[in-house]
Amino acid sequence: MFKRAFYSSLALLLAAPALAKVEVVDGYVRLLPPGSPNTAAFMVLKNDADKSVKLVTVASPEAGRAELHTHLHENGVMKMRQVESIEIPARGEAVLKPGSLHVMLFEVRDLSQGTPFPLVLTLDDGQTLTLNLPVKPVEPAKGMQH
Repeated sequence: MFKRAFYSSLALLLAAPALAKVEVVDGYVRLLPPGSPNTAAFMVLKNDADKSVKLVTVASPEAGRAELHTHLHENGVMKMRQVESIEIPARGEAVLKPGSLHVMLFEVRDLSQGTPFPLVLTLDDGQTLTLNLPVKPVEPAKGMQH
């Protein structure tokens, strides 16, 4: 009886799809510009699994709304657009950075440099990643003079 239960459990474990092993590296939320209720989060999503996975939703109790976004160049103008998902390739990474893919945060309630910002990422395999990201001020671009 024990043998049958053991082998049945083992078969179920082997048949179940393995969750991707996604790790968040160098994540942060940009400190709000004065007077703006919207900001963005940036990070590197590393996938150590043999199968790609997609980031499909983001949420935070400190934001009214959170969306996945990218920047596009149209007729010489940079425009921001919402995207349905961000693919994290197998044994690869997705880089969310200024001027590219990012998490857009709208109607942010509380944001200060000393307080980590909570963010929950949901992947298409059902996995969730609960983060507490540092808040960092906008750094001037290299080569800019003040």
